[in-house]
Amino acid sequence: MENVAKEQIEQIIKLRKQAHTFYLEKSKVYRSFVKMEEATFEDNALSKLQKELIAVGISIVINCESCMEWHIKQALDCGATESEILEAIEVGIEMGGGPATVSARFAMNVLAYYQEQTDTRI
Repeated sequence: MENVAKEQIEQIIKLRKQAHTFYLEKSKVYRSFVKMEEATFEDNALSKLQKELIAVGISIVINCESCMEWHIKQALDCGATESEILEAIEVGIEMGGGPATVSARFAMNVLAYYQEQTDTRI
């Protein structure tokens, strides 16, 4: 791993810990968020591991480096394998591209709509 990438990840971890301590002490809303996060990632119908893998994929789609760092680490701590994490990343890659095709369909309709409007006015 390149030193730049290692430093970037370590900086994300450091800043997350600083912010976590700051907001736990000073923010009622943040404390509520932490409780919600804890409840969300409890084992239920889906295991914590499965939920962390879902979060890894979402992190890719929303391009949140801090989220990627956190949820990959959490998935590893739950026993995820490299292959499982890679597949979660691949789902994120596909979902990042897949929704764009839906947007493209709508854009096609908008283009056709305005082309029809122009044709009508001529």
